[in-house]
Amino acid sequence: MNFGEDPVNLIEETIAAIGPLNEAAMRDARDHQSRLTKPPGSLGVLEEVPVRLAGLAGQCPPPLPEPAAVAVFAADHGVHARGVSPWPQEVTAQMVANFLAGGAVVNAFAAQVGAGVTVVDVGIATDLDAAPGLLRRKIAPGTADMTRGPAMTADEARRAVEAGIRVARELVTKGAPAEAGGVGGPPSNSAGGARCLITGDMGIANTTASAALIAAFTGLPAERVTGRGTGIDDATHAHKVEVVREALTRHGLLPGHGKEPMEVLAAVGGLEHAAIAGFVLGAAALRVPVVLDGVIAGAGALVAAALAPDALGGCVAGHRSAEPGHTAAIEALGLRPLVDLELRLGEGTGALLALPLVQGAVRVLHEVATFDSAGVSEKDAGRP
Repeated sequence: MNFGEDPVNLIEETIAAIGPLNEAAMRDARDHQSRLTKPPGSLGVLEEVPVRLAGLAGQCPPPLPEPAAVAVFAADHGVHARGVSPWPQEVTAQMVANFLAGGAVVNAFAAQVGAGVTVVDVGIATDLDAAPGLLRRKIAPGTADMTRGPAMTADEARRAVEAGIRVARELVTKGAPAEAGGVGGPPSNSAGGARCLITGDMGIANTTASAALIAAFTGLPAERVTGRGTGIDDATHAHKVEVVREALTRHGLLPGHGKEPMEVLAAVGGLEHAAIAGFVLGAAALRVPVVLDGVIAGAGALVAAALAPDALGGCVAGHRSAEPGHTAAIEALGLRPLVDLELRLGEGTGALLALPLVQGAVRVLHEVATFDSAGVSEKDAGRP
């Protein structure tokens, strides 16, 4: 897949390249699965994963989703000034330094499953020095306060989506982009890049922007989708709900608002949400699966789905976050999470835990014998 480099057309060209799942390949996958040496349905939720990925790839069995690459999109948020988080904004940049040094949970989980980690600065308030594993794609030094005006200009929102598209393309076609020094990218393979993408995020106050996006796209009230993020107390949580409600009201994003997806994104989203939306779109255009992480990824995926509903074909909900907005998001997206461990860390950690499940589910179609090939008797259809 070759995308044009005209920034005016990149999003539109990417969306135009996204098609529905291949129904014939999905039928083949279901038929093959029915002949494997196991009782029908015995792998539960996992049985649908390779079927959908066969539809994405247009072949059965689908390619193994490995190697995998995590893109941790990092940005700051103007709404932090409203006191929605007890953590100082500087923590965003400090945690990015921790990612690059290999000292975060995302690094440990990625090492466990053999995934590469690339950190993408799309909007950190401070400037970062070049480092292995870092892509400097800054659109702006954070968003504006969404309760006082739009979080982003229309141009910033578009450029952030484009940045996510380009990162997906680079990771899939080339592995770790050259400017990241190769350290943060996935292991190389014959095609040179990742065959599964994983969303990650970092940004103090980004659960507030996530709640606003989820409320705007689902029509649910602020109190239903606003969680405790990094672990705030009752008073701060109540204030956070009110801040989300205030932003939705200011921008006319109450139920039935009818505003365009990019307009919603610019009004209350974050630069990392926009980039994740582009990342999902870019992967869909390349027919590569994406394992979504938690509430920030869920909010970004809602944007992507509003722009191109077929982009969800290759999305897998890695886990269900403890954040209430994440449950609302994945239900609206029609996705079923593979892991439910009450996680609320972000970074891509929940998606990484789910990655072996996704890979194992696909490997079943590649490696498990059929009843005929193994010489195993099938269930007698005439018996109970």
